[in-house]
Amino acid sequence: MSEEAVGGRVFFSNVRRSLEEEDEIRLVSVGVDIGSSTSHLVFSRLVLERVDTRYIVSEREVFHESDVLLTPYADDMTIDAVRLGQFIDRQYEIAGLDPMAIDTGALILTGVAVRRSNARAIGELFAAQTGKFVSVSAGDGLETTLAAFGSGAAARSVREKNRVMNIDIGGGTSKIAVCDDGEVSEMTAVDVGARILSFDTDGRVTRIEEAARRFAAEVGLTLAMGDVPDAAKLDAMIECMADRLMEAVQSASLSTETASLLRLSPLLNQRAPDVVTFSGGVSEYIYNRQAAGFGDLGPKLGKAILARVTAWGPRLEKPDEGIRATVVGASQYTIQVSGSTIFVAPLDVLPVRNVPVITPDMPLDEETIDVSAVAAAVRTALRRLDLHEGEQAVALCYRWRGSATFRRLDDFATGVREGLSLSLDKGFPLILVGDGDIGGLVGIHCLEEAKMTTPIVSIDGINLKEFDFIDIGAMLETSGAVPVVIKSLVFPTSAALGRVEASVPA
Repeated sequence: MSEEAVGGRVFFSNVRRSLEEEDEIRLVSVGVDIGSSTSHLVFSRLVLERVDTRYIVSEREVFHESDVLLTPYADDMTIDAVRLGQFIDRQYEIAGLDPMAIDTGALILTGVAVRRSNARAIGELFAAQTGKFVSVSAGDGLETTLAAFGSGAAARSVREKNRVMNIDIGGGTSKIAVCDDGEVSEMTAVDVGARILSFDTDGRVTRIEEAARRFAAEVGLTLAMGDVPDAAKLDAMIECMADRLMEAVQSASLSTETASLLRLSPLLNQRAPDVVTFSGGVSEYIYNRQAAGFGDLGPKLGKAILARVTAWGPRLEKPDEGIRATVVGASQYTIQVSGSTIFVAPLDVLPVRNVPVITPDMPLDEETIDVSAVAAAVRTALRRLDLHEGEQAVALCYRWRGSATFRRLDDFATGVREGLSLSLDKGFPLILVGDGDIGGLVGIHCLEEAKMTTPIVSIDGINLKEFDFIDIGAMLETSGAVPVVIKSLVFPTSAALGRVEASVPA
């Protein structure tokens, strides 16, 4: 290894690679989904086999799916972490597992659950396993994308060469994703859900979300805790909810009332989908997989939506996963070692853990790099994964094409800095991951020419994809490289996309 150290920075070259020699790895994994309406777990066993310097999942066995629990709430409408913890402990017991025997996993908070004031307390239920878990508070954009992949809609769009729309109807919101060629091409989310209003066994109101008050006002329904609402007006409210959802799904021009319910930008709706699938809790009623009610609007809302979709025209198909669409089946691990040149400044910025990966579609093929296009692509990728507020570091994965002239490097660095400005201005490190052999040059340019003042980690020789989270370890003394552990959110039904990879644990 040769190195040059100036002002706390080190540039590495001539790196020797080193990987632990194991032909097969067996892992036990758990996926946990805590939503505004329901919560559940999935336990899996993974067998990973070495292919060259990487591991692939050769076997995946789901050996326990938990009951679906109505997410418990305390009197102040915060999630009851004690009751939730008891449920989780019981599922580990039924599965015959000690929590410490879990090798890897993912904890996903979705829907209204993300916005509850004690969401942090929920994460602390898994504090002892923090190093093993990927923890994600899934905002509207990420939850919509998770549902699209978890339901199999993205895979179906490849398999059938059709435009597929997945509508995930949960307790607090409905997430709509349009999939083309295995990717989510459009998405939105609407304040329509089964548990925006809920009741006790006597039909008395026990929960009212703000969206319920808005729908009730449209039809002249009075809502009050402890009251039994007027049946006819309640039915009218449910019909109104279905109308608003279908307007968001179908129309290119929305009414003021429907536009006010959107949580993301509206769909363009320039072309109708070929196929529609439903996931989430209400999908159980749409596909007649559930008949019993749970003290909410689910059964009637499902019936109303089904009638409208049937009359619409696109083919209605069953998803690969319904109520469990956003459960992450496993967080599979993969390890790689950085390429021949890396740049880290200062050295003590490492290690970093559980950093989400973005893969912006940047125009790097042209000889002249468009700074504004690079920045826009970065911001789009951040928004897609609900990282646009800059509250944490992200790892930006890029695929460099063409020469590494001063001008091209400078325009790239400027565009990246503009796109990541919110997080960089808050002092989070700039983390760049390339698949080529240019990490050192990019890192040096960001520091010395672009004059970036935040910590910089620029590595190469690593292959990443969206939905990955990475750990970057401290420098390997024997080689000057850094180990990179990649944690991928794996959807059991997405194998048709050919994107299943795995790894050796660090």
